[in-house]
Amino acid sequence: MAGHSKWANIKHRKGAADAKRGKIFTRVAKEITIAARDGGGDTDSNPRLRLAVQQARSVNMPNDNIQRAIKRGTGELEGQKLEEIMLEGYGPGGIGILIECVTDNRNRTVADVRHALSRHGGSMADAGSVAWNFERKTVVQVAFGQASEDDVLLAVIDAGAEDVRKEEETFDVYAPPENFESVRSALEGNDFEIKDAKLAFVPNQSVDLAGSDAASALKLLDALDDIDDVQNLYSNVEIDEEELAKIAE
Repeated sequence: MAGHSKWANIKHRKGAADAKRGKIFTRVAKEITIAARDGGGDTDSNPRLRLAVQQARSVNMPNDNIQRAIKRGTGELEGQKLEEIMLEGYGPGGIGILIECVTDNRNRTVADVRHALSRHGGSMADAGSVAWNFERKTVVQVAFGQASEDDVLLAVIDAGAEDVRKEEETFDVYAPPENFESVRSALEGNDFEIKDAKLAFVPNQSVDLAGSDAASALKLLDALDDIDDVQNLYSNVEIDEEELAKIAE
């Protein structure tokens, strides 16, 4: 399962200084709207909406914003006609990138992604040529505390978890998508602090980068992340801590 959290952790360290609150709110609001559109506005019967609302609250989105996003999804308020698209690309060193987008203009979004890729040593990929290396997984990040990795594993193994990995700041629990609720409930029931919980695309095979390829890959991921229509990025890039320190200098 290695590889999922590397870009997330890199982005977290970078993003602490340039937290784009408005952009975060926009992304979360789009997810809420789509979840409500596809599954209704009741969080009790719509797991995707329930997760989106929880994510909104975790970033301190005001409740009025959350309710407006839900009402746009259910049609009670007018809003943009949003479409979900998944684009695929290659980056420096041959890394694969999945680019989840939510847009009201597919042509604009594809053009923006293509431009970012070409400017930073990447290229668009045909549908399926990158996605084959990724699996949809439940990923729950648990804050370090008094518990050990074994303690976390014991708490979730009967709930359907597949693996627990120690990362830089969290224990990351992996499970099939259908076990999202049971795994999260098991952790909450054992009083673990959940830092993040999501459905993510996890690479089966990763690519280790160093030197100029590593620096270029990070610039490309930054450029893609800055595109307004990009919701989530997943890559199989691996960069070790020593290389990250060099790049940050």
